[in-house]
Amino acid sequence: MAKARYDIRKELKKWFSDAERVVIAGIGNPIRMDDFVGVRIVQDLRGKVSDSVLLIECEAVPESFIQQIIDFNPTHVLLIDAAILGSKPGESRLISPEQLVGYPAFSTHMLPLKIFCEYLAKTTKAEIALLLIEPKKTDFGEGLTSKLGASAQNIVKFLLQALP
Repeated sequence: MAKARYDIRKELKKWFSDAERVVIAGIGNPIRMDDFVGVRIVQDLRGKVSDSVLLIECEAVPESFIQQIIDFNPTHVLLIDAAILGSKPGESRLISPEQLVGYPAFSTHMLPLKIFCEYLAKTTKAEIALLLIEPKKTDFGEGLTSKLGASAQNIVKFLLQALP
């Protein structure tokens, strides 16, 4: 029996199906090439989403935005970050915070993402998920590789279709 192909579009649509107020937080280091993919996606969503969506460019310190997230009173919080998934560059996975043990984020965050997610879940009662994207290159430098740039554009399209 063939293994079913993972479809990020289907996963995002399903996850957002009952969303009312959404926070999308892009995480990443602007001087580590593909590690910046989460922030780039948030930047590309600016001006294209409704007032029920709060976009935050967290860079490497998502914990600095905890109060802003709580004040927005979201039903859903999506964190977007580069992570070593063991797959092809640009491939992505939507995971729950509990699954973070199997997918260590590439960036070194001041506060581990698992703890950050647990705190947000307790304080907001929102559904929390991470959209993790396999980087191609995380050397020092600016700009995404072409592969990650294309993946980011696709994810922006999927998000615009799935968001409330």
